[in-house]
Amino acid sequence: MPVWDDLVGQERVQTQLAAAARDADALVTAAEHGEQAPAASKMTHAWLFTGPPGSGRATAARAFAAALQCTSPDRKLGADPGCGFCDGCHTTLVGTHADVEVVRTDLLSIGVKETRDLVRRAQLSPAVGRWQVIVLEDADRLTEGAGNVLLKAVEEPAPRTVWLLCAPSLEDVLPTIRSRCRHLTLRTPPVSAVADVLVRRDGIEPALAAAAARATQGHIGRARRLATDEAARSRRAAVLKLPLRVDDVGACLKAAQELVDAAAEDAKQVAEEIDTKETEELRAALGASAGTGGRMPRGTAGVMKELEDRQKRRRTRTQRDSLDLALTDLTGFYRDVLALQLGSAVAIANEEIRPDLDRVARAGGPERTLRRIEAIIACREALDRNVAPLLAVEAMTMALRRG
Repeated sequence: MPVWDDLVGQERVQTQLAAAARDADALVTAAEHGEQAPAASKMTHAWLFTGPPGSGRATAARAFAAALQCTSPDRKLGADPGCGFCDGCHTTLVGTHADVEVVRTDLLSIGVKETRDLVRRAQLSPAVGRWQVIVLEDADRLTEGAGNVLLKAVEEPAPRTVWLLCAPSLEDVLPTIRSRCRHLTLRTPPVSAVADVLVRRDGIEPALAAAAARATQGHIGRARRLATDEAARSRRAAVLKLPLRVDDVGACLKAAQELVDAAAEDAKQVAEEIDTKETEELRAALGASAGTGGRMPRGTAGVMKELEDRQKRRRTRTQRDSLDLALTDLTGFYRDVLALQLGSAVAIANEEIRPDLDRVARAGGPERTLRRIEAIIACREALDRNVAPLLAVEAMTMALRRG
């Protein structure tokens, strides 16, 4: 299976990346045989993948990284790099290739220290592969200082190093960095294409796959989770009941509290799965006695405090991500309401709750619905500015009530 098969609905981007991978293979082959490199090449040292959530930015970057490392003998017979079966492709896709570093963060930002470590790695020559590839999945989370550190590496790259940066939009990356990258824009995949890949690759029943793809409007990751996780479907159903509950002030405040509590519970579950294991592993590495009550060696309190701070930041990020997912579902609800009010031919995402959508649509006009969508957007922006989640969500539910 070629590495491009996981790219859903991105034919234009796939064509560009495949052409660049062919030229990259020709460049390395020429260097290995002491020959002159091709005069014209579609390959460059820095790429920026942008697109809406769920478009597959990171998937495209990893597929390109695999194609760059492809060692299939069929290349010599004219086949394109990226077979998906050779050692280079396989180890890249599963995350074990020695010359491919995939960076993703579960924290709110990527700091200077982590970026300097990446820059140092980028200066190394490939150990076993054809290129040294750095995939930065959350380039939009670079702090300003970290972005300035990265800029130097992008300006003066090592000969066989490739940077693959992913961000939601061009505006999320420093202008000085994006001006030095080749930019590829991914689109939201068609709902039918997402449903097809869920059936073909994940073995999901066609009806459930179609419902999940429609509900998430082409977001591949969310569609897969919705189709495979009953708890996720239950949480989403509860969120979509919120517009029917904001009839008075007390109901607004109660709904806001429940929404925030559900996000906090998600963060707590993630912490229980990861934090305990991390803490025990670090204690063991530092020489603590077995069990949680073992005494720590002297001089290790600072290391443990650093881990605790990191875990706290991760819980904050997880809670925000959970809230943002709920707000996205709410936006989809009112988007459907607006489509009904305007008599639009756009497909309804939440067809399973059509009676509720009709009820809300009849109770007001498009202007009220637009104001409600704006209230949800304002809530998301407030959360990005570190406003206390409960205050931000309470303000939103009150605005939903007013319409």
